[in-house]
Amino acid sequence: MFSVTVRDHIMIAHSFRGEVFGPAQRLHGATFLVDATFRREQLDDDNIVVDIGLATRELGAVVSELNYRNLDNEPEFAGINTSTEYLAKVIADRLAERIHKGALGEGARGIKAVSVTLHESHIAWASYERAL
Repeated sequence: MFSVTVRDHIMIAHSFRGEVFGPAQRLHGATFLVDATFRREQLDDDNIVVDIGLATRELGAVVSELNYRNLDNEPEFAGINTSTEYLAKVIADRLAERIHKGALGEGARGIKAVSVTLHESHIAWASYERAL
């Protein structure tokens, strides 16, 4: 399996419900490095997994929808604990939609999986991978 990874970052605010979250139940900020990995079994006709420029642009567009937002105030996240794992899935699903719509080029239709990793720090991160 071949893969290409591009990176961006987001800065959000949110809070959690549930004792398991301790002090994170209060409103707090988080900055995440965001890695999006695109996987395919065979390279396309240009011998690439995906156009890195298009992948970078589309990841940037997806994270810009979340960047500098208090997720507690966003209707789409009402009543949801926007954990690192959950946000990785949100970003992966949005990238998958863009691939299906052709935003990453026709060659990207051969991508078999997208994985998103959100790095909370240099010692903790969470990922979500989905098939296309």
